[in-house]
Amino acid sequence: MDLLTTLVDKGLRRELPSRDEALAVLATSDDELLDVVAAAGKVRRHWFGRRVKLNYLVNLKSGLCPEDCSYCSQRLGSTTGILKYTWLKPDEASKAAAAGLAGGAKRVCLVASGRGPTDRDVDRVAGTIKAIKDGNEGVEVCACLGLLSDGQAERLREAGADAYNHNLNTSESTYGDITTTHTYADRVDTVQKAHAAGLSACSGLIAGMGESDEDLIDVVFSLRDLDPDSIPVNFLIPVEGTPLAKEWNLTPQRCLRILAMVRFVCPDAEVRIAGGREVHLRTMQPLALHLANSIFLGDYLTTEGQAGQADLDMIADAGFEVEGTDQVTLPEHRAADGTCGTDAGACASDAAAPEPRTDLVTVRRRGAGTDLAPNA
Repeated sequence: MDLLTTLVDKGLRRELPSRDEALAVLATSDDELLDVVAAAGKVRRHWFGRRVKLNYLVNLKSGLCPEDCSYCSQRLGSTTGILKYTWLKPDEASKAAAAGLAGGAKRVCLVASGRGPTDRDVDRVAGTIKAIKDGNEGVEVCACLGLLSDGQAERLREAGADAYNHNLNTSESTYGDITTTHTYADRVDTVQKAHAAGLSACSGLIAGMGESDEDLIDVVFSLRDLDPDSIPVNFLIPVEGTPLAKEWNLTPQRCLRILAMVRFVCPDAEVRIAGGREVHLRTMQPLALHLANSIFLGDYLTTEGQAGQADLDMIADAGFEVEGTDQVTLPEHRAADGTCGTDAGACASDAAAPEPRTDLVTVRRRGAGTDLAPNA
């Protein structure tokens, strides 16, 4: 396809595709899907090689949120029956983070529900950052605490935070349909505050909330303008008890097209497959690794994820490798102290021969020749 050739060429040059080109990616047919994945995969490998960055979420404060975000099970008035608790102590949060770090996570994302942190909350998080970093050399810490007031981003940076997450979620024109207790402009302001404080900005979207293709293009082009280093792509988990519980709009093919579009529009940014990948990509998850270079390991804020070992097996089976703490995620032009240039693959160590997976072989004890029902 001429479209894909053009998009690959632009991606390798960090050139922004047109809106029509981005829309055309979302409009491709299932027959063209593997061609789309292959094309976007060339761009992904050019900037990030075959490395996959693992991130791990720690929910510091669950539920109890005064905001009315329609997609969120922690929202005001939620009846989902999620865990609800107030702030974890630094040692509790550090212990929770240890499981993800043991599984190979390079970044710990500290998340707290609520409109935004008080100054006392920032002090709490500062203590947690110290507790995690004291025992784990090279770990990155990203904070996600809601809307920031003046000076709070700087205080988090001084406390040792490496990044700050605040997603745009959807297009500006439809934002009021999703949330009424704060504005799209509030979210943009917080991302800009993080940037200005020297934090690595992390901002992404949620797909599957009933938005149009044009809405998806709007939010991704807005993200391109904000220029975050990391772009989490969430796929709505329609949790019972939330206003969007009936929004089952995504197919695995649709998810792959969205990830490919994000990669073409933001070719050199860390694209992360975030919430909902297990629910919507299902057995197509390995294909998504050809588009995104980052995933969350383990569980999410209020819902369970795929088993950590299953993620590690999937990465290895797909021919990728887990990014180490000694490797720089971003291309050289984004990471001033980076050691990986545009030939990101050159920074990857030679893959070791895989260990025999004898655990995959189980002698049949059911079906023909037995009194047990067959596996069918």
